[in-house]
This record gives sequence, C-alpha cells and structure tokens, in this order.
Amino acid sequence: MPVGSAGTRLVPVAAALETVLRAVRPLGIERVAITDALGRIIARDVIATRDLPPWDNSSVDGYAVVAADLGGATSERPVALTVGEEIAAGRMPEHKVAPGTAARIMTGAPMPVGADAVVMVEDTTPEGDRVLIRTSVERDEAVRARGQDVRAGAVVIPAGRRARAAEIGMLASLGCAAVAVGRRPRVGILATGDELADLGEAERPDRIFNVNSYAIAAQVAEAGGTAQLLGIARDRPDDLRDHLRRLDGLDVLIVCGGVSVGKFDFVKDVLTDLGMTMDFWRVAMKPGSPMAFGSIRERPVFGLPGNPVSSMVTFEVFVRPALLRMAGATELGRPVATAELTESIHKARGKTHFVRGRLAREGEHTLVTPTGSQDSGILTSMVRADGLIVLAQDVEGVERGRQVEVRLLQGDARD
Repeated sequence: MPVGSAGTRLVPVAAALETVLRAVRPLGIERVAITDALGRIIARDVIATRDLPPWDNSSVDGYAVVAADLGGATSERPVALTVGEEIAAGRMPEHKVAPGTAARIMTGAPMPVGADAVVMVEDTTPEGDRVLIRTSVERDEAVRARGQDVRAGAVVIPAGRRARAAEIGMLASLGCAAVAVGRRPRVGILATGDELADLGEAERPDRIFNVNSYAIAAQVAEAGGTAQLLGIARDRPDDLRDHLRRLDGLDVLIVCGGVSVGKFDFVKDVLTDLGMTMDFWRVAMKPGSPMAFGSIRERPVFGLPGNPVSSMVTFEVFVRPALLRMAGATELGRPVATAELTESIHKARGKTHFVRGRLAREGEHTLVTPTGSQDSGILTSMVRADGLIVLAQDVEGVERGRQVEVRLLQGDARD
C-alpha cells in the first residue's frame, strides 16, 4: 500500500469506495406527486396496469380500410370506397368496416372492427360519401397495435432508477399521480478555515470567499440530496466542536478543509474526540489525497480537502455514490467514455489521478484534452471540464494518442 508524506498508509481508491458503500444504507421510502418526482429514485418496481396503447389505433390522419380492397390501386386507377363514419381521437368507433367501405380516422383514434390498415389522407380524394384511394397498402400499415409499447403486468420502471422526464411521462401514461421514491439524504456541509469569508461579507485582503460550501451543496443537489449549510468553523478546536455538535436532522456530514497535516488542521482530532469512528484517512489519489471517512452516531462523515478542486473531485468519487445508495439507487456511477488523449500526461506510480478533461469529436474519433493546469486550486480546470480522465494507480504517465477512460461529469451510468 502506498505511503503518504507523513508516513500514513494511503488507501487505494477502489478499497476506499468499497468501505464507504459498505457503510451506507437506503434511508426509506416516501410517496410524492409525479410533479415532484423528477430526479428522485424510484423505490418500487412500477408495473403496468393496462396495455399501452389500450387499443389498436391509427398512426396517421387518413382512412381505415380493408387492405385487400386496395390491390392495384394507383393514381390512374383509384379505388372508390364508401365512407361509413368519421372517428376522432377520443371517440370509439360505432360501425364495422366491411369490404368496400372505409372510415375517416384521425391520428391516435381507435381502429374500427374489420379495418386492418390506414391510408394516409394525402393519398386520397373525398368524393361525396365516398373516398377515392390512389395507392395500395399492406395489412397493419399505419396501425399501432394494442400493447405495442407496454403490456399489462410488465415492469416498465425498475426500482432503483432515477426518474427523468421519460419516466415521469410513463407514470402519467399509466395514470399514476404519485410514486414511491427513496428519501433524499439530508446533508450538512461545514467549511473550515480562518481564511474564509462567506458570501455577502465585505471583501478583505486576508480572506477568500467560501467556495466549497456552495460548490458541494450544488453537487449534493445534483446527486439527489438536500444540503444544509452549517457555516464556517474557524481554525480553533473549540469552534470546530461547537459547529460539529449540530448534527440533529442530518443523515450525512461533510466537512471541507482541515483534514490534512498542517499545524491548524484540527478536524480529524476533533471528530475523533466527538466519538467518530475513523474508517480511513488519506487516499491514494490526486487530487484529494487528504480525505477522511468515518461515522458519528451512525451518521456517515466525510472530511474533504480544502482546495475546491480536490473537494469537488473527492465528492464525485466517494460522496455522490454514497448519497445515491442512500436514496435507493442501483446505478451509482457515471457514464464512462473512451477517448484519445491529445496531450501526454506525466504522473508517478502510487496514486490514481483524476485529470480534468474536455471531450470533442473529430470525425469518427472521440478526443479528450486536459483543461490546462491541474493544480488543485485552479477552479477553472473544473469549469472547463466535462469529464475526469482516470489514470490508474500503477500507471506511470500516458502518451499522446493513447486511449484513456473518461468519467463524465453529468448523467448516470445507464444514461
């Protein structure tokens, strides 16, 4: 196992993630209106209670016919059929279509008994109570069969899937006004550091604005959780203790900063004094090596690095999958692309590197380019990125032109 600069054993990324996921469980189930279900995790299989469509229907505006009546029909020799009725969408047919007859039908309207095809209106000419049809059709042409989309009894949305617009539409098509979803994790976010000023405070030459609380809160929301900002704790053990005692109502605690080995990095010791069971501290990754994980009173606690990029990357790698599992998701990862590297990347063995990159298409090739300086304080490297180039712990640099794995920063693994 790699060793850090302070002699601490570095936990490999995969082992650290396994530890995190082993420590978290789904939080429970609640029912919400489908208008509030977007982005939520479906908690129980959604089973169709009806066929969709519920009856054979027309996919075009035209005439419902018996296909055998139209053999040989052309523009020069149209076939004349008697029109028995007009069927609008939302109205059930009243008459059977017998050979030699037709029914005017609109898109989505139920097919009348006896008809087995639909002729597009563009291929017809009305003539009193008859219609002249200038083309032949095949049986079932322009007909959407009952149950073509969904059969009653089928699982149409499996439990564990995040609800997108498509899932909301499917729920509505089945008449579901509400759906069972996993409860959202409630996440407290505490920033630490004497150098921090919160938004709205006057600028000072010795302060920087509190980036992490707001960036991490946005990541929490994107992962399906709800964020509660706990403010800024100063670099004093007593102030940290005061802030860290406010855990009521939270499912997860995230502390940003103070987990390294600096003179004023007290978070690890204060958390331990408050009863935290520490599962690991320091991970074999870059950026984000000084990252801690454990629990206080059965609540998962993440200690993320203070540099904004390190904090966001460690959230992406460890916290996001944990929040998804707590909400009941089965897919915890991100979509992964394979791309050709446009620049060589130099690295030493011993740590997994997450290099911020930008994807592009060039003909049939997918390319990825690092987003400039990869220093953990360069937030523009994240702003420009749409993926993380993952370089394995035992890799020693990658040359330009090689294929690399890129973990996308949007979407779920199944998207």
